[in-house]
Amino acid sequence: MASNSYNPYENAQAQFDRVANIIGLDDATRSFLRQPMKEYHFTIPIKMDDGSTNVYNGYRIQHNDARGPAKGGIRFHPQETVDTIRALSMWMTWKCAVVDIPLGGGKGGIICDPRNMTDNEQERLCRGWVRKLAKDVGPLIDVPAPDVMTNSKHMLWMLDEFEQIHGGRFPGFITGKPVGMGGSLGRTEATGYGLIYTVREALKSLGMKIKGTSASIQGFGNVAQYAGRLYEELGGTVVSVCCWDNKDKKAYTFLKKNGLDIAALFKMTDSFGSIDKEQALDLGMEILPPDAWLEQDVDILMPSALENQITLENVDKISKQVLLIAEGANGPINTDADEKLRKSGMFVIPDFLANAGGVTCSYFEQVQSNANYYWEKEEVLRKLDYQMTTAYKAVEDTAKKNKLYMRDAAYVISINRVAQAVKMRGWV
Repeated sequence: MASNSYNPYENAQAQFDRVANIIGLDDATRSFLRQPMKEYHFTIPIKMDDGSTNVYNGYRIQHNDARGPAKGGIRFHPQETVDTIRALSMWMTWKCAVVDIPLGGGKGGIICDPRNMTDNEQERLCRGWVRKLAKDVGPLIDVPAPDVMTNSKHMLWMLDEFEQIHGGRFPGFITGKPVGMGGSLGRTEATGYGLIYTVREALKSLGMKIKGTSASIQGFGNVAQYAGRLYEELGGTVVSVCCWDNKDKKAYTFLKKNGLDIAALFKMTDSFGSIDKEQALDLGMEILPPDAWLEQDVDILMPSALENQITLENVDKISKQVLLIAEGANGPINTDADEKLRKSGMFVIPDFLANAGGVTCSYFEQVQSNANYYWEKEEVLRKLDYQMTTAYKAVEDTAKKNKLYMRDAAYVISINRVAQAVKMRGWV
């Protein structure tokens, strides 16, 4: 599991620096792009249901908006750190650029544990976060979205607070809203489906189809659930899933070598992605230690939980059978482990490409909200498939042409696009 010494912001900057050297980025642009443009740090006092008052630390960080309004999720997590949010805001800039949507990068968070809060307390927290930022976010400035342990109800509370403050209807202020209240059909599936679209294209380049392949997934939240569902529909077999158990406060791997039933797992999973162990045992699953998901003899690994999950301590546990790692999470492979995988020749689909389906569909939602005209689900998913496939092929072509690791190739495209926008605006 994650090491306490790991700093995701340093990881994000190290990835950036590597490619800045490759493309010969000038010093001024390099200095400008390797740190956020704006940071907001604040406290949110909240009246709890028992009459007491808790004070929470909240953040919004806007890395770069040269290509369009900042875009990025809001996390609720008890171990959230400002450096994590800084890193995620950087990755969002590159993510929007690699799939070529006109948005920049931002990220937000609150240090809290919603699993131990009532809905009323969570609502007050959401509204408090918006009140602190109401002048510095909006459809033309910075567009938030759900992230770890936030969902459509949180987004709607935030939208309502923003609209009450500004006295109007601004559905394009936030994405991930409920369908019927400005949300987009297909948004729930988007990140997981986008991940599988890139896996499908990568397997094509390896001369394979998804049908008949096997996979192991870390996480069973929104991304992993829908990635597993589509992967299974296309003929793949998920043999193990690792997820956090909210009761035991630890992670477990659920294994069934002849294949898990993803639909059955859906039914025994709570809103935070924890699988019911008793029901799992009844369906013949083995319950193993957390790193067991990494050790399976499968074709594909999909780390789709949190950052810093594949490290020097466990990277050697990866089976020699694994052909492909698709990063469903942000930063799941730390810099040292990534270097080892790079040297081994492992095919890695980098996070800010592999999981860009979510922000792509968020962009679609923003377009629909601003136009007050909504598309059918099939149209959303068709557009998503096209955008993700086009982006994947551009990265793969760059990698082959320049003999680059896929992560470096994705960064070359993203950094060049953002640097060009910054220079055209005359910022550096």
